[in-house]
Amino acid sequence: MAKDLLLITPPFTQLNTPYPATAYLKGFLNTKGISAFQMDLGIEVILKIFSKDGIRNIFDHAQANNSISSDNCHRINALKEDYLKTIDSVVSFLQGHNATFARQICTPNFLPQAARFDQLDDLEWAFGSMGHQDKAKHLATLYLEDLSDFIVECVDENFGFSRYAERLGRSANSFDELYQHLQSNITYIDQLTLDILAERLSTVKPKLVCFSVPFPGNLYSAFRGAQYIKQNYPKIKVSMGGGFPNTELRSVSDIRVFHFFDYISLDDGELPLELLTAHCLEAQPNDSNAFLKRTFLIKNDAAFYNNLSSRTDYKQSEVGTPDYSDLLLDKYISVIEIANPMHSLWSDGRWNKLTMAHGCYWGKCTFCDISLDYIKIYEPIAAKLLVDRMEELIAQTGETGFHFVDEAAPPALMRALALEIIKRNLTVSWWTNIRFEKSFGRDLCKLLKASGCIAVSGGLEVASDRLLALIQKGVTVEQVAKVNRYFTEAGIMVHCYLMYGYPTQTVQETVDSLEMVRQMFQLGILQSGFWHQFALTAHSPVGLNPAEYHIIPDYQPITFANNDIQFRDTTGIDHERFSYGLKKSLFNYMHGICLDHPLHQWFDFKIPKTTIAPNFIENALAEEPVLNTKPNAKIVWLGSKPIVETITKSKKGQSWILLKMTFHDKACSIGITVDIKQGEWLRDTLDNMLVTNDKISTYGQLKTDFESQFENFELFWYSKPLQTLRSHGLLTL
Repeated sequence: MAKDLLLITPPFTQLNTPYPATAYLKGFLNTKGISAFQMDLGIEVILKIFSKDGIRNIFDHAQANNSISSDNCHRINALKEDYLKTIDSVVSFLQGHNATFARQICTPNFLPQAARFDQLDDLEWAFGSMGHQDKAKHLATLYLEDLSDFIVECVDENFGFSRYAERLGRSANSFDELYQHLQSNITYIDQLTLDILAERLSTVKPKLVCFSVPFPGNLYSAFRGAQYIKQNYPKIKVSMGGGFPNTELRSVSDIRVFHFFDYISLDDGELPLELLTAHCLEAQPNDSNAFLKRTFLIKNDAAFYNNLSSRTDYKQSEVGTPDYSDLLLDKYISVIEIANPMHSLWSDGRWNKLTMAHGCYWGKCTFCDISLDYIKIYEPIAAKLLVDRMEELIAQTGETGFHFVDEAAPPALMRALALEIIKRNLTVSWWTNIRFEKSFGRDLCKLLKASGCIAVSGGLEVASDRLLALIQKGVTVEQVAKVNRYFTEAGIMVHCYLMYGYPTQTVQETVDSLEMVRQMFQLGILQSGFWHQFALTAHSPVGLNPAEYHIIPDYQPITFANNDIQFRDTTGIDHERFSYGLKKSLFNYMHGICLDHPLHQWFDFKIPKTTIAPNFIENALAEEPVLNTKPNAKIVWLGSKPIVETITKSKKGQSWILLKMTFHDKACSIGITVDIKQGEWLRDTLDNMLVTNDKISTYGQLKTDFESQFENFELFWYSKPLQTLRSHGLLTL
């Protein structure tokens, strides 16, 4: 099974689905005939730990080192046999096997329970609506989290399901601390990781090992793995790429880093990896003369940025379909941490990851890394090619769920994607990240739902129009509320990313922002959210021009990572104080409770009263009917062919013939009655509005065709029968 390349995602990212970077790269390498094997080292380590033998070893290790101290861990240790008896069955259930086991898990006192189960009293009401499967997943998740707490306290303090030793990768402007850790004894988790890595190296026999490091929580493990390879396989070249180096290692200069990694590549990985592969497979590679792309290496005892190749990056249409082969797709673990259907999407279910467009079509938000290529260079992919790739992935993985991992999916491309999915009669589920912009009208949301869109997430950030303007978000709170309403009415769940502590933000604006969020939850137009505190990054407009935003950065000498920058806000406000109250209130709102609690009850210090009217969002949603349509708007009919019959009506001795049209959809039947001639025109025209047609009619074309036979198309289009159709699948896009 020898391969030239071994692509590795180091521990830990997600339990439920592979991080897609190596699958993207393997798909590209396939187009170049370069042999590669990929592995998600994180899920393999997790499966080794959370097995009967693995958990037994954890308990034995804790007892041998006499490291059990808290009451909670003493309780877990006392229940050791119960954990050993149930662990394999629980993990198998979370992998999607043995669905009937859900009823057993939901039986009172079946699973051993420690501190994580203390929250159950507050959430018991939610399980009725979630059903047995989700309830069992949630209980099983708490069970695993109890074991995770035991590991953190008694075995390895750096353990986490989606990160490992994350602190060592955060704001590490110096390599010193991480380097010192790498000189110390390997940890219990390290040993498991290296055992699996050693086994894979012996079978794959790669010439180049590429670690894709998306987050700070993957960095330490990547260095540990690279260290092991250098010590035991000195002839193998080792490279690093991915989200972390792309944002943090753009000015790395500490040559000790290159004792572990021969190369660090930045930004889009396809061309750098192709050139690096060709270079490493040469009989006698000479780094100093190589024509590489965006790649750091050592030259003359110093870090050298080799960008000597004049070749341009590949277009998104040229990089191939992601390839998930080699990954243990049937072994991933679906968990539900919070009893909220929208929130669970990130941790529950196996999602094929794709990207609609490289970069961000907006590219203006002042807190974002818009100066870097992964945001700055915007390039959409044609909808037909996207759906081709979806069909390839369905055939390859057997999964019909897709998570489009865009910075912000473009509305026009989402529309084209939805039409193409419907045209091909595909049954899929998909979700993505968006901007809450006015393009997402009621009809577009209905179309997206019809194509299989189940959820969207997007940044509301600070729910304050002054601050949204300062962020250059290009939206207002009122606009976000309207878009949320359209998505929710269409049956698409909405998650908002929320921010506090943005430069110049006042206490009053924080309180008012929370009130806006409360009203959105109360009106049911927002299903999930997450608060995070503003972080100053080196590559954002705020980081590049801090004085304009009235903050004073604390710059440190950079020899390793450069992204997060400590700073002082000239307002002097301690935004950290708000963290607990904001997150606690949101946790309750997501479960539909405490929505009428006064805001001050969430905080243990005095806050001002909100200045937002209690019906602000409700008033923002009030709408006047729109009686104008753009001539180039596409008109689409998603409904069925009507059953048609003629009826005769009489009044005052006059009689006339009408056309009654009955439409059946999956939920109900509707009927409309129109003039027979206009009805026959409508019947024939509906056929031309179907998505399966090669060319979809526009409003202007329909108006011209109608008025070639009748008068006043607007009077017909906005009539009551047509309004009925417009609420049942006649869309203006």
